[in-house]
Amino acid sequence: MKDSRRFSVSPARAAAIVVAFFVLMQAVPYGRKHTNPAVSQEPAWDSPATRTAFLAACGDCHSNRTQWPWYSHVAPVSWLVQHDVDEGRSKLNASEMGRPQKDAGEAAEAVRSGEMPPRQYTLMHPEARLSTEARQTLVAGLATTFGTEGDGGSGEEEGD
Repeated sequence: MKDSRRFSVSPARAAAIVVAFFVLMQAVPYGRKHTNPAVSQEPAWDSPATRTAFLAACGDCHSNRTQWPWYSHVAPVSWLVQHDVDEGRSKLNASEMGRPQKDAGEAAEAVRSGEMPPRQYTLMHPEARLSTEARQTLVAGLATTFGTEGDGGSGEEEGD
């Protein structure tokens, strides 16, 4: 008969291991450098309502106006938040319209399809949840402001 106690871990020891692992995760530097670079150039919004809706539903990840909540400073959640902001800003940053925004033309479709804002974001940010009417209004505003996929997606007229 085998001795099953040999591989067992007491609840207190298991808790201590989990706490130690959690403390060690805090030492990982990624996810702590929460920066909001200066806003260099916003788009020519089609309306103030589109700007307001965009900032509420999209701005934390797609602008330099990110609000960093308390949990964005605690690993491992901080890693996920930092990754989402880095990725969002790389695809479309409405605070840096002076540089090419290759995915700007996809913004309206991403909101229309429900891909954006992502569910994990709206769970923690109920103000970013869009009603059907608000979604349609934002989609129309984004299409006017940024254009749509296939028309260059910059939202700028030719000759600008």
